[in-house]
Amino acid sequence: MPLAILALAVSAFGIGTTEFVMMGLLPNVADDLGTSVPTAGYLVSAYALGVVLGAPLLTALGSRVPRKRMLLLLMALFTLGNAASAVAPGYATLLVGRFVAGLPHGAFFGVGAVVAARLVSEDRRARAVAAMFLGLTIANIVGVPAATALGQHLGWRATFLVVSVVGLLALGALALLVPRLPTDEQAGVGQEFRALREPQVLLGLLTAVFGFAGVFAVYSYLASMMTEVTGFADSSVTLLLALFGIGMTLGALAAGPLTDRALRPTLYGSLGALAVVLVGFHFAAGSKIAAPIAVVVLGAVGFMTTTPLQMLVMNKARHAPTLASASNHSAFNLANAGGAWLGGVAISAGWGWTSPALVGAVLAVAGLGIAVTAGIMDRGAPHTVSPVVTAGGPVCRKAEGGDELAAAENA
Repeated sequence: MPLAILALAVSAFGIGTTEFVMMGLLPNVADDLGTSVPTAGYLVSAYALGVVLGAPLLTALGSRVPRKRMLLLLMALFTLGNAASAVAPGYATLLVGRFVAGLPHGAFFGVGAVVAARLVSEDRRARAVAAMFLGLTIANIVGVPAATALGQHLGWRATFLVVSVVGLLALGALALLVPRLPTDEQAGVGQEFRALREPQVLLGLLTAVFGFAGVFAVYSYLASMMTEVTGFADSSVTLLLALFGIGMTLGALAAGPLTDRALRPTLYGSLGALAVVLVGFHFAAGSKIAAPIAVVVLGAVGFMTTTPLQMLVMNKARHAPTLASASNHSAFNLANAGGAWLGGVAISAGWGWTSPALVGAVLAVAGLGIAVTAGIMDRGAPHTVSPVVTAGGPVCRKAEGGDELAAAENA
């Protein structure tokens, strides 16, 4: 893999750390700022709102900006948002800092995925995108636990200062390692939005919203499940969350080559496996032996859905893939919010702490149904000439019944 992928992975590490670390620091932030934990929880929502709004907005505004420069601008905004959070004098300014830090999240991954795919041959595109996402998964193993421990011992401001330093390191790596890419093939904002309206792109985004919501229906309440149902001590929660991150990493490593080989079968298989694992999780949560294993497996099959979904929307919007790629991260954050909400509804209804796993299984089945429907529609659709973005630039090739891309997606 090119060293530029490492720069993208370092950036993803910083983004993943700041996205998830707030969940472990809510009591500290609430105590320091004199507010309640539920009110402090809006800081998580502020970041997610920044992701959902920033992904299409910043990508559209930067549609004509050279991609390397766009990556640098987005990482600079991310660093600024975290630095502002570190020095925020009160709750309102911290809320703004979190929102600003979230704005470049989706746009960065959207542009980064397109850049990663451009840097390698076409038969390794999914592996390159998955390698970038490894930074996000490693953040859940190392970054989030370490940043949480730092915040608990030195104060939550220290956490955001360290994340700001990671942002500066990522800026340096991007500047040094990412090559300047040609700009003549970049689409304008109108073409980007037209590509976003393609039925297959919309169905891919809808698949992400429903399918990945199944993961967050459980992840949002994983700590409570492990303490209230499994019987683990509160001190074990950090380790269990790290196990989930290990599973995510294994899933990302497997998803890259599988997606390069057969995109849609990988998507179908991961969503189907996710539904089965979520049902099994409902029963495994009662065992101190089975529960940690289930946490790893859930992280693996859950994250296996991300690479094929990312490649699917990029392939189907290949005239203008950047906005579709970024919007996929808006979809993932909507899945985050929706899954957490539906899981909470199930718990509030008195169905038990593990009921979100069954809710998640239903959501995964719904995502699988949408994905299969999209696949059936795509098989019957006429295919036309489309540009293929390779390491050497765009190449037009025919996309008909025996097309290589169609074979890779449906094999």
